[in-house]
Amino acid sequence: MKIDNAQLAAFAMVIREGSFEAAARKLHVTPSAISQRIKQLEERLGQVLVQRASPCVPTGAGKLLLRYTEELAMLEAEMLDALGSAEEGGGAALRMPIAVNADSLDSWFLPVFDAMPDEAAVVFDVRVEDQDYSATLLREGTVMAAVSASATAIQGCSVEPLGTMRYLAVSSPAYVARRFAGGVDGASLARAPMLRFNLKDGLQDQFIALFASDALQPPTHFLPSVHGFVGVAKQGLGWGMVPEHFARPAIAAGELVEIAPGRHLDVPLYWHRWRLGSQALNALSSALRTVAREALRR
Repeated sequence: MKIDNAQLAAFAMVIREGSFEAAARKLHVTPSAISQRIKQLEERLGQVLVQRASPCVPTGAGKLLLRYTEELAMLEAEMLDALGSAEEGGGAALRMPIAVNADSLDSWFLPVFDAMPDEAAVVFDVRVEDQDYSATLLREGTVMAAVSASATAIQGCSVEPLGTMRYLAVSSPAYVARRFAGGVDGASLARAPMLRFNLKDGLQDQFIALFASDALQPPTHFLPSVHGFVGVAKQGLGWGMVPEHFARPAIAAGELVEIAPGRHLDVPLYWHRWRLGSQALNALSSALRTVAREALRR
């Protein structure tokens, strides 16, 4: 069975842009043409591929097709570039969607882009996702590579260890003196207001488990900003798990203190990538290794 490239391009663009209208603008065709191509593709494969919602998202079958489409687009772009058949002016840059957790992105990951070779004509589509959940995006074909806390390889992907991020439980000196004057235990942790990045952030619960066997439900502030999270910890709004990269300078300046000195969480990070012979993906992986060796604990 041969799949029409125009239909594949329409499908991928609908998922990427979130609507038939936006996909039509990107591909310089009418929305009805996009709709017709998607319909023909679904009829040919005998599967509904797109959930017509806002935004449009792939179905289970669509997720499988999306990964194939992205792989095909990458290999085709690199092949044309190698043959010198790209359009005059270099043609469209190679798009590379990747997933990185917010703490890594704001602390150690950004130098990876500087370490990429100058000739790598790549545009990055960076998705911010918790390190415990980014593997899902790989499995669905939404991204080509991801920083993840899971060591388990995903089908069709390779995995390698990057290093470890250390997190410290911190807050302002005044907060710790007030809330943990008698030390850190289950009772004090149950009463002390806590910070969380979002609902997926389980680091604080992991730290609590070091002191209490029962699940606790302390008052919780949600703050989905790395720098904002550190800022409100300095202000004493609550305690939270802060990457060592941000915590150490603030501790040295007297702005933060550990609520339980010597107790911390070490989160191992892994690089998952499609098992694909892509020069751009190989270059990104090489740059990542170089930066991770310097930035992360071994």
